[in-house]
Amino acid sequence: MLPLVGAAASAAAAPPGCRRRCGEVDVPYPFGIDPNCSREGFSLDCNTTDDGLEKLFVFNVEITNISLPLGQARMLNEISWRCYNDSTKSMDSSFWYLNFVGTPYRFSDVHNKFTVIGCDTLAYIGGLNFGGLKGNGSYRSGCVSACQNEVSLVNSSSCSGIGCCQTSIPKDLTYYEVWFDSNLNISSTWNFSDCSYAVLLEANQFEFLASYITTTKFWYNRNGTAPLVVDWAIGNETCEVAQRNITSYACISEHSECLNSSNGPGYLCNCSSGYHGNPYVSHGCQDIDECSDKYRYPCHGICQNLPGNYSCFCPRGTYGDAFTGTCTHTQHQKLPSSAKVAIGCSGLIFLLISGMCIYVILQRRKFIKIKERYFREHGGWILLEEIKAKERYFREQGLAFKIFAKEELEKATEKYDQNRVLGRGGQGTVYKGVLEDSRIVAIKKPKIIDERQKNEFGKELLILSQINHKNIVKLLGCCLEVEVPMLVYEFVWNGTLFQLIHDNNSASPFSLATRLRIAHESAEALAYLHSSASPPIIHGDVKSSNVLLDENYTAKVSDFGASKLVPKDEDQFATLVQGTCGYLDPEYLQTCKLTDKSDVYSFGVVLLELMTRKKAVYFQASEEEGSLASSFILATKENRLMEILDDQIRNEGDMELIQEMSKLAEQCLNFRGEERPTMKEVAEELGRLRKFKQHPWVPQNTEEIESLLSQPSVDHETYYHGIETTTSYNPEKRLGLDIEYGR
Repeated sequence: MLPLVGAAASAAAAPPGCRRRCGEVDVPYPFGIDPNCSREGFSLDCNTTDDGLEKLFVFNVEITNISLPLGQARMLNEISWRCYNDSTKSMDSSFWYLNFVGTPYRFSDVHNKFTVIGCDTLAYIGGLNFGGLKGNGSYRSGCVSACQNEVSLVNSSSCSGIGCCQTSIPKDLTYYEVWFDSNLNISSTWNFSDCSYAVLLEANQFEFLASYITTTKFWYNRNGTAPLVVDWAIGNETCEVAQRNITSYACISEHSECLNSSNGPGYLCNCSSGYHGNPYVSHGCQDIDECSDKYRYPCHGICQNLPGNYSCFCPRGTYGDAFTGTCTHTQHQKLPSSAKVAIGCSGLIFLLISGMCIYVILQRRKFIKIKERYFREHGGWILLEEIKAKERYFREQGLAFKIFAKEELEKATEKYDQNRVLGRGGQGTVYKGVLEDSRIVAIKKPKIIDERQKNEFGKELLILSQINHKNIVKLLGCCLEVEVPMLVYEFVWNGTLFQLIHDNNSASPFSLATRLRIAHESAEALAYLHSSASPPIIHGDVKSSNVLLDENYTAKVSDFGASKLVPKDEDQFATLVQGTCGYLDPEYLQTCKLTDKSDVYSFGVVLLELMTRKKAVYFQASEEEGSLASSFILATKENRLMEILDDQIRNEGDMELIQEMSKLAEQCLNFRGEERPTMKEVAEELGRLRKFKQHPWVPQNTEEIESLLSQPSVDHETYYHGIETTTSYNPEKRLGLDIEYGR
């Protein structure tokens, strides 16, 4: 913790005689170096380094700049690393953490990004936010960078997933630590890339170079550190609350004003417009003499400084605008002054009105052209032609797909009001909308679109809209006249499978039959996408938070933001790794080849979640068992499967069924994709197990059982009992580990 200041360092004034500079860095109040020279929590150290230079520190972190107006400080942050030691044939590493809990500092979410450099490297960042409160304030995220060989780095000049990746951090983050995933196999890359790095740094000060992968330049050029921006604020109160206590209020200078912090609790002080200086000390805000700085405050006539402002007028005998330098000599007056004033005012009013009308017309035309350009770029005209050509088919199949105007969706979401947010993720934000016909829908507003697929986007949407399956969320329409197209889905009421498994009290009844039914319905949906859709569709991001539950707790697979349409005889290669940590197919991570077996692997993890009620990545276990998939495989090999199962299904005692489900999950998680079953086979097996579960009274006769299980699948409606639910939920509680790749 920072040392507390004495009573002399009150809010009233900064004590005289205090050092206000350390080396090359100014140290303005409320910061201070000497005893009793800073506000509480703002004491710093000025140390002399081995080379004889004075440098400013907070704890053991060097500060290179402090800004009062911005409420920011720049520091040098340690770089964490993990390198292959050729002599010991093992990995050496150094991890860094930074703890600002209980201090005025918090890491800037605007200027910093968590950055990972290396080949086949997965690094995590974790810490505390929301004011440093444990529990709801815990934060976990990560980033993965991949490269197949040294040749793949030749054209890599941006931090976009190949050799380098970045991800954002949340607001009010006061503590973070870094660690690497030791489960990734780097044997194919250490001969040309033996080191990986991870650090939270100022994004604008970083430029990725391919040489950072093959050499140690990134570490040595920066002396093991990287620039970091931290925001700081006074106390934990808002301006309104702080101003009630005049003895502790920090903005004590005349002509100062209070601003609430934009990153966590607390407030900042700034000098009012027309004044500069230090608002934290008495008489610290001084009037700016604008007349002495004509570069910033132009005046081509007679300048007169005023408190907080200045005036500029033309010399006597001239008229015009002295600010712009258009003063001209007065001509011989043929009209009375009053007439000239009247004519001048009328002309000015006419010009203003005309100018405003022209501006409005031009802006409307500009907006219309922009919307038309976006509509064309996203394949809107092609989509309209396809809809018109298939109008009869849509009517016969009971399908409806609409192209919405931008204004319709703005009205439906009350201009994307924050109260309408259902959830946020790496690919965008989902809002609850109410259409003019009173239908409630979910409107997804993505962040980015693949530039190479823009022209085909509309045609792909039409294909997705024709999916008509009871266990798949329906795509109702889209909006193409915006920079990134928006999607409109049916609204599903009861939240996600992730919430049902993990957010509810673990003691709440959740029977094995219900879990098996949800798994079967989800598998049927994926099997439909793989085998019945034309062309086949790979989901690409199968996870429990992408399985929604309707009012009857029927599973509906959602979120096709990562989906790929698969034309015949074509493979899908990804230039950026996409998906969610814990669900990623390891074969896809190595080859960047997306197949239907990638969905099978991810579904296997979802099946484990249903059986164990553990998250795909959970951080309470040992490093060896950091992921659910690896924990399951290890437990299976060591014959201790029962240890990781959820107590509720273990107590049901249906061991034969549990063993069959475990065997199926193990097949889905096979490292080799070609040896995994298809989703159709998975769905058929789950259907067989459901029938077995629904008929426990059948005599144990082999021929009779085989005859029963060979019958066609029957859709038995199973209701969910014994758990408290609501028809609405709080999306802010969706605390899964949603890791973004290569942004």
